[in-house]
Amino acid sequence: MRRVAALIAAALLLGGCGIGPGEEQEGGAVIRVTRDFGHQEIGSTATKALHEDETVMRVMQSRFDVETRFGGRFVQSIDGVKGGGPGGMRDWFFFVNGVEAEVGAAEYELSPGDRVQWDFRDWGTAMRVPAIVGAFPEPFLNGIDGRRRPVRVECDEAESDPCRAAKDALDRINVPVSGSSLGAPGTENVTRLVVARWPAARIVRGGFTLEEEPDRSGVFARFAKDGRSLDLLDADGDVARSVHPGDGTALVAALRPRADELLWLVTSLDAEGLAAGVKALRENALRDAFAVAVTGSVVEKLPLEER
Repeated sequence: MRRVAALIAAALLLGGCGIGPGEEQEGGAVIRVTRDFGHQEIGSTATKALHEDETVMRVMQSRFDVETRFGGRFVQSIDGVKGGGPGGMRDWFFFVNGVEAEVGAAEYELSPGDRVQWDFRDWGTAMRVPAIVGAFPEPFLNGIDGRRRPVRVECDEAESDPCRAAKDALDRINVPVSGSSLGAPGTENVTRLVVARWPAARIVRGGFTLEEEPDRSGVFARFAKDGRSLDLLDADGDVARSVHPGDGTALVAALRPRADELLWLVTSLDAEGLAAGVKALRENALRDAFAVAVTGSVVEKLPLEER
């Protein structure tokens, strides 16, 4: 029963077809198609312009071979990669500017600058992943649902090198930012970038979920409740590797503590890791990733794949 309910929920979020186009708007959109939590690219496309009522599904059907189910409400196949059907636990999910869509692809109207990612994955460990980091520089640059949001950088040490580097990373992509102390109020309708060592970062709303399983946080990493280690998980939610203070490893992840909040978090058990995590705030480093672990210049997509 739980599996059927989950598939119905996914069907409402995915799939569908649109109707005729409206007037053309300046600026296009990018659509990327991946599988296994962004580990493998299947294809990508970009439009130079958008019509004012252009939907995700219309662009998909014009650029990819798309099959649907449930009367066109559910994406069954993209370029031959098929979902598991009623008894399976592998399906297609889509994100716009790094945020999991809350309406179907036929209803989601694109805005200039949008970055869409479709990912085919196993949802047995985490049915929902509310936000991912793979669309950087979105959602900082163009926001969500066609609306730019204020961007705020919160740090546990406002004058630290990682805090300044985070602001510089956003400045390089022409995103104006404000600054505040860690855990400041007024988080609704603001995109926050939190740069702080763990467990200090735990105090931000939603931070504590990073001590829980992926079905709670949407992130395939888990801090120990004593704050002394970080487990990097595989797609089954099992520990693939543990890191400790001195390993210089950061976690870069996105969370949605509430529907009107969006939080990006760069955190680590040590200063070296925090600096490495901030340096990974680049399009090429984060492309298609759900979340990443960063050690020095090495960026690993989470969940970790079996070796």
